[in-house]
Amino acid sequence: MRIPFELAETLAVVVDEGTLDAAARRLHVTPSAVSQRIKALEEQLGRLLLVRSKPVRPTEAGMSVVRLARQTALLEHDALTELGADDDATAITSVPLAVNADSLATWFLEPLARLAQRHPVVFDLHRDDQDFTAGLLESGTVMGAVTSRAAPVAGCRSSVLGAMRYEAVATPAFVERWLGGDRGAALAAAPLVDFDRRDDLQNEWLARQGVEPGLPPRHYVPASNDFAAAVRLGLGWAMLPRFQSQDALERGELVLLGGAPVDVVLHWQQWNLRSPLLDAIADAIVAEGRRVLAAVG
Repeated sequence: MRIPFELAETLAVVVDEGTLDAAARRLHVTPSAVSQRIKALEEQLGRLLLVRSKPVRPTEAGMSVVRLARQTALLEHDALTELGADDDATAITSVPLAVNADSLATWFLEPLARLAQRHPVVFDLHRDDQDFTAGLLESGTVMGAVTSRAAPVAGCRSSVLGAMRYEAVATPAFVERWLGGDRGAALAAAPLVDFDRRDDLQNEWLARQGVEPGLPPRHYVPASNDFAAAVRLGLGWAMLPRFQSQDALERGELVLLGGAPVDVVLHWQQWNLRSPLLDAIADAIVAEGRRVLAAVG
């Protein structure tokens, strides 16, 4: 049994775009043609590959085909580069990567910018919590990911980047209003800022201070730069990496609340596929991470 590349590629585009109509526009064919390709591939493999929801989502079998399509496209790019076609616009390849919000907002884009100057590549970045980015590797959605998971995902290899160090900070006015008197009681009543409902950094710091994490009222600000801005504006206290707090601390706009920092160790995982482009991406990201993040062990 063979899997025709055109059909596998079509499935990957549908998954990327979320609908058959959007995939048709990208592939410059009709939605009917896209549907027929997916149906032909499902009949050939005897498996349902796509759940036709809004947006569409791949089945477990579909994930395997999408992963194959992305790996084949990457190897095709490497071959074209070796053949001297790297100046041709058709040789530009899209590389999907997953990254946590704080890395994306601080250090992650610089190595990608340098890579884009040297290689015919564009990046399709997927932002998610570092505890969940590994799942995007498992599904074949991305080729590499910044993740808190150390153990390699099946079919991937893992390299430690370093630790993102978070410290509890707030404005002086916030501290004066909310954090006077008994420390534990004050922290239980003072508003805090969470990124989203999966963000447990503030809860971890509170628990270390002997405060029940579920007690304080909280704001939710699901964008890294806006999250930091919310703290600087005095909405609440939160854990910020020094990347985002250093200048405000030096100007006295923020103050440290004390307590031990919370370190989140980050790793780079990518497909265990020998590809000059993917290896160049890994080298650049790992080198940058180890340069700017706190050393581990």
